[in-house]
Amino acid sequence: MIAVLLIANRGEIARRIASTAAAMGIKSVAVYAEGDRDSPFVREADLAVPLPGRSAADTYLNVGALLAAANSSGADAVHPGYGFLSERADFARAVIDAGLTWVGPPPDVIQAMGDKLAAKKIMAGAGVPVLPSWEIPGDALPDVDGPDVDGLPLPILVKAAAGGGGKGMRVVDAVADLPQALAAARREAGAAFGDERVFLERYVTSARHIEIQILADDHGGFVHCFERECSIQRRHQKIIEESPSPALDNERREHIGAAALAAAKAVGYRGAGTVEFVVEPSGDFWFLEVNARLQVEHPVTEAVTGLDLVREQILVAQGLPLSVAQAELGISGHAIEARLYAEDPTAGFLPATGTLIDWCPTADPAVRWDSGVEARSVVGVEFDPMLAKVIAHAPTRHEAAARLALALERSRIRGVTTNRDFLVAALRHPEFLAGQTTTDFIERTRVSLERIPSTEEVRVAAVAAALSAQSEARASAPVLRSLPTGWRNSIMPPEKTIYQRGPDNVEVIYRFQRDGTFEVTVGDWHGAVLVHDVSAGWIDFESGWTGEPPGPVASETDRASSRPSPPARFRHRVHVLRDGHRAWVQGPGGDVALVARPRFPEAETGANVAGGLLAPMPGKVVSVHVEPGEDVDSGQLLMIVEAMKMEHRVTAPHAGVVVDVRARSGDQVSGGDLLVVLDS
Repeated sequence: MIAVLLIANRGEIARRIASTAAAMGIKSVAVYAEGDRDSPFVREADLAVPLPGRSAADTYLNVGALLAAANSSGADAVHPGYGFLSERADFARAVIDAGLTWVGPPPDVIQAMGDKLAAKKIMAGAGVPVLPSWEIPGDALPDVDGPDVDGLPLPILVKAAAGGGGKGMRVVDAVADLPQALAAARREAGAAFGDERVFLERYVTSARHIEIQILADDHGGFVHCFERECSIQRRHQKIIEESPSPALDNERREHIGAAALAAAKAVGYRGAGTVEFVVEPSGDFWFLEVNARLQVEHPVTEAVTGLDLVREQILVAQGLPLSVAQAELGISGHAIEARLYAEDPTAGFLPATGTLIDWCPTADPAVRWDSGVEARSVVGVEFDPMLAKVIAHAPTRHEAAARLALALERSRIRGVTTNRDFLVAALRHPEFLAGQTTTDFIERTRVSLERIPSTEEVRVAAVAAALSAQSEARASAPVLRSLPTGWRNSIMPPEKTIYQRGPDNVEVIYRFQRDGTFEVTVGDWHGAVLVHDVSAGWIDFESGWTGEPPGPVASETDRASSRPSPPARFRHRVHVLRDGHRAWVQGPGGDVALVARPRFPEAETGANVAGGLLAPMPGKVVSVHVEPGEDVDSGQLLMIVEAMKMEHRVTAPHAGVVVDVRARSGDQVSGGDLLVVLDS
């Protein structure tokens, strides 16, 4: 029996596995790279072993270092989590050869399923429907004018043979784009999986991505735990998943579940895994792949079935039977998971980096947060930028979506750009609520990629930021704390703070009154504000319109004709967090980010170079395609930057002449670094 379990992974999945291990009376051992030294999963494990280095290759992908950690810590079993080495047959064999228990499928199964082409052949032999595909041998690039490509159905998908997680995938709409897509997919696959092999597969448009959770033991137990729909994706990577699928009725659910079990039996599966299918609008479904590991989205299955899938994995690894039979499984309610990423949806969902200044998931409404971060966690370029998985379970699909959206909206997540507002918009979109969740959801619905707060929200946020700063300044003053900021024993101009929100300025003018209120002007709004309380980051204040802002005295006739309706008074309680010039104000609609303009000019940074093209994110320059003095066309490729195992193409925004090239192949660059200067 397992007594000490080493978790060969990091972040939220390491915490999640350790939690189940503890519930089963099993001690956990964490391993960590230098950059993860202060992460929650390291502190929470019973024992933690450092892995020398910062990169994935030196640490979480280093088989020798992981086995040494298992040996030194006294572990008798290894759980690989997902990603990294979870689907590497050589790692599974090394663990078993070292006399340790492997918590996962047999190495032979991993090897067979890890090769997407080999897996398709096995499934076809087992009677599971598969999509047509075309192998690309070696480093060959197809001749776009040759007969081999004339019969390819378009669009077509380039896929990594050893791929997963959307890496090494490209959709090609025109045959002429195929060589470039193949070259990019090979580079990405090599960086992510150490295997550059790719192949072509018919691409199904307006499809649904349905996967079936399977469990199998050594005692003849084979069950499927129903489906998860994972159709909402960007860059071919899932971001919203749910169970059950709104597209399947009971008959189709049984049909696709039976196909998944046939696939599992065909390869002699054992443990937990997922059989993935693509479902066409016609209802036809096709095998995609078997993920021989735990999936990121496994919590939605746990929510609707009541199972602990990690517990089932550990039971099977110890030679015990599954805890359930197929007849005992049922679906209770509806569960939806959203993946919260450090990324910028408005910039093509590019990963973002930085420090989480504030991390405070809401407790109301109650949802499940599987996260690997906390306040002050640093989000770097070494690993996947997922911050958390947030899961809502409710009696109905509509309630689950509403609960999840509200929980995301109420949570405080500051300091790093995230996809939170995009997720909220997607969960509340009419097409999502109607169950129209095909793989082209983002493009088809044009769901909002960012939240645009109303003028009223921005005004309230600016007032809250200015007056909370005023209150805190007085509280920290060494003398005369009872006097408001800017108090003089003579008539002086009011206090003024200017905030920037994007390209716009928001000016807050305020003066403390004898009755304890503030006279405040923000743009066309002029009112009285009464601050009730400022504490622990929260400000509670009441505001009401009092008429026109101070200015030239109007005639009685003019006043009467322009007199506003009776003043409306509102009470607000919002949370304000400041970090240097930056401020975040969270109210009922979410966060409003502001930047206080300094009172005195600051030195130029030199970043705003005319015609300068900047690095979109920290990363490594993979290739440079232009030289100074070269004429380029609009859209021409200038440079490729790789970060987090993804490639970003820096292209010319317009035709012009390359004046300067500031980076070379192999250079490490930071987000915002100047790469190329282009003269129009």
